[in-house]
Amino acid sequence: MRVGLVMPGFSAGPDDWCIPALRSFAACLARTDEVRLLTLRYPYRPSRYAVEGVEVTALGGELARGQASLRLWRQALDVLAAEHRGRPFDVLHAFWATESGAVTALAGRWLGIPTLVSLAGGELVSMPSVGYGDALHPAERVKVNLALRLASGITVGSRYMLSLVPRSVRPRAARLPLGVDARRFIPGDMQRPAAVTTVVHVASLVPVKDQHTLLRAVAAASQPVRLEVAGDGPLAAHLAHLAEELGVRDRVCFRGPVAHDCLPAVYRRAAAFALSSVHEAQAMAPLEAAACGVPIVGTAVGVLPELCPDAALTVERGDWHALARALTGLLGDPERRASMGAAARRRVEADFTVEQCVDRFRACYEHLR
Repeated sequence: MRVGLVMPGFSAGPDDWCIPALRSFAACLARTDEVRLLTLRYPYRPSRYAVEGVEVTALGGELARGQASLRLWRQALDVLAAEHRGRPFDVLHAFWATESGAVTALAGRWLGIPTLVSLAGGELVSMPSVGYGDALHPAERVKVNLALRLASGITVGSRYMLSLVPRSVRPRAARLPLGVDARRFIPGDMQRPAAVTTVVHVASLVPVKDQHTLLRAVAAASQPVRLEVAGDGPLAAHLAHLAEELGVRDRVCFRGPVAHDCLPAVYRRAAAFALSSVHEAQAMAPLEAAACGVPIVGTAVGVLPELCPDAALTVERGDWHALARALTGLLGDPERRASMGAAARRRVEADFTVEQCVDRFRACYEHLR
């Protein structure tokens, strides 16, 4: 099968893990099929190159806006048309239903190619309190509506996200989660010592991840909880200051950005993984932790409700008291931690490996052809 993937950004080389889940997906798909990947914005310079068997054309759109953005769309359509003339695509597949989804859906209609658009972020939400969601912006709403209306098929990464899909297009939508490389993310010592109270959190430090709630949960916990935060973002200094105000700065380690290759080791030394987001389309970091045999505690977004009750505990968004109770209860019960950690790994193996993900998407491609 010849598959055209369209994304806003992709790894610029072997050592660049831009959007790791999509790199793992594309590399796994390229083992069995001919994959041509078009990236619109990143890398920032136009180029052609290969990463793990994936042939990439980067348009280098970076921050193009207005007329420059329209020229970028035209260039993308021309590249897809030229590739299709050289050897026809069997299907076009876009990740995110904003710019990449709209361009792909238009190309599919123009060239007569089945198209699949995967909702992978905030396309369907409007959250003014945290400044998040494509539905906040009229231009983005137009792109999303265009992509969903013209696409042959639509996918989401969780049942939670499926519930947000407009009823008018829901019959064409399916839950097809992205997968974890379960050969890289593997458990370490499943029998972690009872004294281990380190909770790990991996995420960008931005409002939608709501680390304010997580820090307040650490402060409200009835027993000492150590928190390790891997990630960077505009709220870094503010969150460090909040930890000081809450009196937990000595129990919170802000590690800054951590290379994706190093994350398995970060997960494996934790007693639990904590998620505090107010929205996740799927939530890949908890699944990576689960693959490493780490139980999950977090807000009921993305796939977390699907992991309950064996592998995850969920609370309402913004409820730091409930999050504190869930964390302390789990940390105080080593036997339950071990049971949930083992169940978390089994759950990933049963439904969330990258190989299973690719098999499901290939079946979807065949259905659309």
